[in-house]
Amino acid sequence: MNVNKNPPQLGRPVAIPESPDQAVLDRVPNPHKGTLYVTRFTAPEFTSLCPVTGQPDFAHLVIDYVPGDWLVESKSLKLYLQSFRNHGAFHEDCTVAIAKRLVNEIEPSWLRIGGYWFPRGGIPIDVFWQTGAPPEGLWLPDQGVAPYRGRG
Repeated sequence: MNVNKNPPQLGRPVAIPESPDQAVLDRVPNPHKGTLYVTRFTAPEFTSLCPVTGQPDFAHLVIDYVPGDWLVESKSLKLYLQSFRNHGAFHEDCTVAIAKRLVNEIEPSWLRIGGYWFPRGGIPIDVFWQTGAPPEGLWLPDQGVAPYRGRG
């Protein structure tokens, strides 16, 4: 984790990391420390690989967090998420691992993730995780992703 005010990945070309473990998440100080607000990242084209077949899996991820002392720098988050493109893991593992890594790196006051996965074998798998109850008084919008309906 880089704790610099000027993240080293920002403003220069950076290759997509080979794996999530090799990805570096940069963090920057929260300029509104002590203010209750939500930051949302949406990744509607998240891709990973099925660990059994090696076929691509696709998801729409929505990450909401209440910053503490730190913010995650968005370019580093984008590169981290892209590092899953060649990573084999089940939907549940990808979704929860992303959330736990963010919690470990930026120590938010609260975080939730919704992993809305496209069907595999005819069954959509949605995965949800959060650190606990949202802080009292927090305005928390719906994640805005409709449940999968197929052609029905």
